[in-house]
Amino acid sequence: MGSVGDKLDIESDEEIPFSSSHATNKTESLHFESAHMASPRSFYSSRVLRKMHQISYFRSIYIVILKAKINVLVPFGPLAILLHYLTKKHEWVFFFSLVGITPLAERLGYVTEQLAFYTGPTVGGLLNATFGNATEMIISLYALNNGMMRVVKQSLLGSILSNMLLVLGCAFFCGGIVHHQKVQVFSKATALVNSGLLLMAVMGLLFPAVLHFTHTEVHFGKSELALSRFSSCIMLVAYASYLFFQLKSQPNLYSSNDEDRENNAENSDEEEAPEITQWEAIGWLAILTVWISVLSGYLVDAIEGASDSMNMPVSFISVILLPIVGNAAEHASAIMFAMKDKLDITLGVAIGSSTQISMFVIPFCVVVGWFMGKPMDLNFQLFETATLFITVLVVAFMLQEGTSNYFKGLMLILCYLIVAASFFVHVDPSKVSYFIIIIILVQRRQPDSKGKQMKQKGNKYAQGGDTHASANELLDYWR
Repeated sequence: MGSVGDKLDIESDEEIPFSSSHATNKTESLHFESAHMASPRSFYSSRVLRKMHQISYFRSIYIVILKAKINVLVPFGPLAILLHYLTKKHEWVFFFSLVGITPLAERLGYVTEQLAFYTGPTVGGLLNATFGNATEMIISLYALNNGMMRVVKQSLLGSILSNMLLVLGCAFFCGGIVHHQKVQVFSKATALVNSGLLLMAVMGLLFPAVLHFTHTEVHFGKSELALSRFSSCIMLVAYASYLFFQLKSQPNLYSSNDEDRENNAENSDEEEAPEITQWEAIGWLAILTVWISVLSGYLVDAIEGASDSMNMPVSFISVILLPIVGNAAEHASAIMFAMKDKLDITLGVAIGSSTQISMFVIPFCVVVGWFMGKPMDLNFQLFETATLFITVLVVAFMLQEGTSNYFKGLMLILCYLIVAASFFVHVDPSKVSYFIIIIILVQRRQPDSKGKQMKQKGNKYAQGGDTHASANELLDYWR
């Protein structure tokens, strides 16, 4: 029996190491299998993340580029560049550049609005101030770099007139038609503050013009420029104070916008939620700004050639046509908010944009011209300054009651048509004075048929016709 027990003990002793080694082998194999199963899972998860990023990327392209119907006009931009190098037809380059910039300006406003969801009201206000008028700023800086100071002044003036008369007028008109059974109201306080800033801007533009045309400068040609630069710095300080007042010091004065959004949150959930991520908005902001900058260069280069080819004054192109493109985003959003009975936001878009241009963009261009060595000043000539002054008064009277209807909108639109017709027959005073002197000298020297031909060519120049040919022929004849 003892031997049998010993055998059993030996067998049991022999089985123990065998079973432990077997368990160890099983554990090792299990770890080996689990390790090999973990790597495909991590690989799969990384693939899923990459797929999600690709889906988000394509979704962003769809929302920004494909979803908006206005983007059917985007191909006109590359077509304008091709025409610039292939045909040299300035009128077609100008027209296609103008059409190609329109959807880019609208999308730039949309992307800025999307980015404002992530930045909060303070930074969002600064973004709207910077990028809301980015198209006008880019076009103005290109024209300023090329020495076309009159184009800069007239295009910025046209943006103010377009926002105050055309954009606000169309918004009031469409809102009044949709809500014809009631009177639409907006905050008087907001309108009064913006009207005061616009009158301050008029004052800043008026004194250099009066100083120039009354010939009361202490140092001829220098006092006007020095006053313009000093006034521009003051206007920039005033605009920065306005932003602080609006966003930090007295936010309750502008709380009506937030109340409107809260009251309509149930009906406009999609409008209140961002459609693209923060980094996608920043990326699109950079892409759109670069593309607008490229097209603006071709647009500015083609302005004078287009004016000659279409027999259209440069002042009309700068004051009327360019701002309509630059204000495409404001125009669409102002009408949309007015039709939704959100007139405080409409005023913030239309009048607020005019305030930004007059108190920020124009002084900014003067300061930039100062650093670039360009004599950019605030002398907008008497005709342009008087037009701005009358426009500010008309709009201030329209806003003083704090109510809106379609008739007020119609009146503003009709006022804009009068302004457009005025600039269509307006000639730059510098051209007129210079060539009237040449015409008088030509007539005194030879009052025959050739002198009459020279007079006709001079009149054609003054009316914005074949400028280069008329100028050269008159000068060559006088020499």
